[in-house]
Amino acid sequence: MKHGSPCSRRRAEQRLPPHSCALFEKGPHGDQIVSGLLPDHGGRMATARSPCNPQSTVDLGAQYITRTPHYAKKHQSFYDELLAHGILKPLTSPIEGMVMKEGDCNFVAPQGLSSIVKHYLKESGAEVSFRHRVTQINLRNDKWEVSEERGSPERFDIVVLTMPVPQILQLRGDIANLISECQRQQLESVRYSSRYALGLFYEAGTKIDVPWAGQYITSNPCTRFISIDNKKRNIESSEVGPSLVVHTTVPFAVTYLEHSTEDVQELIYQQLESILPGLPQPVVTKCQKWRYSQVPRIPCYEPKVCCLSVSNNIRGGRTTLCHWEHKMFLWVLLSFFF
Repeated sequence: MKHGSPCSRRRAEQRLPPHSCALFEKGPHGDQIVSGLLPDHGGRMATARSPCNPQSTVDLGAQYITRTPHYAKKHQSFYDELLAHGILKPLTSPIEGMVMKEGDCNFVAPQGLSSIVKHYLKESGAEVSFRHRVTQINLRNDKWEVSEERGSPERFDIVVLTMPVPQILQLRGDIANLISECQRQQLESVRYSSRYALGLFYEAGTKIDVPWAGQYITSNPCTRFISIDNKKRNIESSEVGPSLVVHTTVPFAVTYLEHSTEDVQELIYQQLESILPGLPQPVVTKCQKWRYSQVPRIPCYEPKVCCLSVSNNIRGGRTTLCHWEHKMFLWVLLSFFF
């Protein structure tokens, strides 16, 4: 794949593990800190921006939100809020090969699916930081001491982890001793599929002449899904070039999981050209490895939230009341979304 303009050589690659995030709470007012490993909001709902034009975006992970009749009722307030703010809109563009079940309704995010995450983080008032990798969690004087690769350890009352299970099991410190053998076996039984995503950004005025906004592919060993992303989100503009995303099949990703991103990107693009011959040359590309993508089979045990430790929080030399907010928790959330 050759690129012509100087901007085209600015290839943005994401080598950090996806959706590794933790929430910490401390202090009498419950001050919250959200710390993530990635350089921006979203995790598996990541939205990439072109370095040539920040208005040009592409969803590299989740592509749309499917609301089933069950969750239409259970989560009605969430959907009402997101629709009222224009964060979600009904998906009206054609997606070839989409399997629809009776009563399902699909939504897209005009500003990218990461805008959902940004909205709720803003509503929470939490302090957000990026590029932080948690390495150890220890119990120190009835507080959870969290250590990172860089910087000094900090202590918190509550810790919530939403990272993939294999990364949780790699954490050092007291957290390793809190996981019982039964819990460890259950956690180790969680299996993730892997995928690559390739985002392509084009110059303003570029035409990608296809009758669909998205297409599921069943006959290609590499490519599973293609989306003309701005068309899918119904935000086409003469001033902003189109963007396109390709998701690979799981077998392809597993085969090339440890190969260089540059080599994998070239293979994906070659397959894309065979599906869409005559595709214009992009000005910028971004290749994302989703080592921990979907959970194809959710283990039968419940709940999906695993509580590893509950103990009374001792303050001022006396034991506080046993309301849940006065206890000290270490929660591990198993992220099974998308």
